[in-house]
Parts: sequence; C-alpha cells; structure tokens
Amino acid sequence: MRHTLNAQADRIELVLASHKVPAQVRGGRVTPNAVKFEVITPLGTRVNRIAALAEELALALGARQVAVHRRAGYIEIEVPRQDRPRISLERLFKRVRRVPPATALLGVDENGTPLLLRVDSPDVAHVLIAGTTGSGKTVLMRLIGLSLARWNRQAQVQLVLLDPKGRGLAPLAPLPHVWGGGVLRDMGDITRMLERLVHLMEERDRRGSSWPRMIVLVDELAEVIGVGGRAASRALTRLVQRGREAGIHVIAATQKPSSTLLGGIMKGNFPVRIVGRVASADDARVAAGVGGSGAERLRGHGDFILVTGGEIIRFQAPHVEEEGLRQAVHQLREQRRIGRNTSTPVTRPARNAFQRGLQLLAR
Repeated sequence: MRHTLNAQADRIELVLASHKVPAQVRGGRVTPNAVKFEVITPLGTRVNRIAALAEELALALGARQVAVHRRAGYIEIEVPRQDRPRISLERLFKRVRRVPPATALLGVDENGTPLLLRVDSPDVAHVLIAGTTGSGKTVLMRLIGLSLARWNRQAQVQLVLLDPKGRGLAPLAPLPHVWGGGVLRDMGDITRMLERLVHLMEERDRRGSSWPRMIVLVDELAEVIGVGGRAASRALTRLVQRGREAGIHVIAATQKPSSTLLGGIMKGNFPVRIVGRVASADDARVAAGVGGSGAERLRGHGDFILVTGGEIIRFQAPHVEEEGLRQAVHQLREQRRIGRNTSTPVTRPARNAFQRGLQLLAR
C-alpha cells in the first residue's frame, strides 16, 4: 500500500511539473472512499490551474476521475479508491456503544468514525434524502429505521412507513415500533395517514406533548406529492412546518428534488439534506441546497454527503443485504417480545461535532 501511494505521489508531481506547476506532495490520508493527497505549491499558484489538469491527473493515476479542492494552506487531490471496503452493519452496530435518544446511525465518516444523526435536535427536525437509482437511498432509509428501533423503546420512538412502491420499506414492517398498520402503499391510505398525523400534531399542540417521537419515513416523496395531489401535499407541508415541536419528524427520499416538486415552503423546511450520486452539478446544487457540494462526483452504493448549516460531511453507509436486514429485524422483534431491553442509555455525552444535532462517536 505504501509503495503504491508513493508512486501515485510521484506521478502527481510529474504531471504538475510538466505543466510548469512546481509542487510537492507532502503527505495525505486514506479514507474509506478515497486517497487524499496534500499538495504544496508556491505562493500565488492558482487553484484552477491544477483543477484544469484533473483529467490528466486521473489518466496518470489510472483513476476514473480525481477531484481538486482548496484547503487551508494546501491543495487536496482526491483519488477514489478502487478497493473501497464494504462496511458490515453488524460490526458497525457493535462499535456504537453510547447513543442519545431518537438518534439514527448513518454510516462512517471519512475517518472511519461512526456518524449519528439526532433527529429531534432543533437544527435537524426533518431530513431530505436525494440521489439517483443505485445511490443507496432505500438502504439508508432502512438503516435509519432499524437503528432508531434498535436503540429506542416503543414508548420513545414509533415509525410510520409510507412507500408507494411497497418494496423499499417492507423489511421494516415486522418491527414492533411500526405504527399505523405496517407499510402503507395505497395512495388513499398514505394520504389518510398524513392527515391523521396532522390531527395528532394539533392534538399534541393542545396538550403540550411531543412523545413518543413519530418518525415518518417516505420512500418516494415525488410520487406521494404527484399522485396524492393537493391533499397529500397540504398535509406534508403542515407536518414539515409545525411537526417538530409536536415530536413528528419527516425523513423523505426522492430521486430528483426540484422547486417545482417541493415548493418554497416544503423546500425550506428540510434543514438537513443527505445527497447520494446525482447526474449533474445542477442536480447536486438543487439536492444539497448549496453550490459546490461535489455530489455529482459521488460513486453511488452508499457514498453520501450530509449537508447541514453550511457544513458538508462525506460518509459511507454500510452495505446491507436484504436477508441480513430481515434477520436483524427478526432478532430485534424477538428481543422485544421476550422483554429484553436493547436500548443503550447515554451515560456520558457523545462528542458533539457540529452543535447541530450531529454526533460523531470516537472509535
């Protein structure tokens, strides 16, 4: 591995020198998805000169593509790993020991550290997941639902599963935390459930209640809005506007979010975005809500960025085979049935990385 990295560093320096850009690779780091080289250049070197050489760098390194970023004091050249390791769900669960309430597991960040999202944080509230087919949206939705059920009792968190296709969220249906009759796929049933949640929100507002937390997983937002029409859209809009204080949180996935689809009010009420592979830089900007996120360069299959409050965090979701997921759900159901408590109360605070409901736990 070290020999390969040294050879790649030499090639980077040779390519830049051939274009009269004197540079030195002073080191770097290996992440689950990429190797990131730290390149030092003379004062006054324009970053776009090096960015313009991305194709030649990729050719010299035998990579599909490379990315060039400006960092504090150096330029970073990111080379995707061809031997990207798969992350085991079981091993990842074993590494996570202390979990705050209403917190979901997302995967591991670029340092290999488990990444958690506290859904009931005031700065999270609702989450929009976007990405093309093959980006890993549905697998991530399943992981979020499973991890919430694993670390919370039914009295703390309940799940509402809305899935017009009926396949994506189906493995979660046996969980004892599921509220409202399993996976709802008929659009009439979905619309009635959304209206029921609005009534629940209003009732909780009157009582000043927010328990248990209701996590509404929507596995194709575009279809719910497009087919469900005005009634479904109106109910969803009310939930994302006012649901947080009543303990109702929407986590919705879509292939291609747009202002036309979401509308200004809906779009403004998803403060957290999780973006997988998208087709273009324009799609990346719409999905992430900010420019320059680089989502168009993601590799798919669980390679995501998380965007919140101007921070962009790249992470890798674990690979979850459907049979393995069903076994995990069955095991959790059996543990609850015989009265074993698998929730893990917090005995000391996890390290708060961004003060916006994001928790990074030390390995």
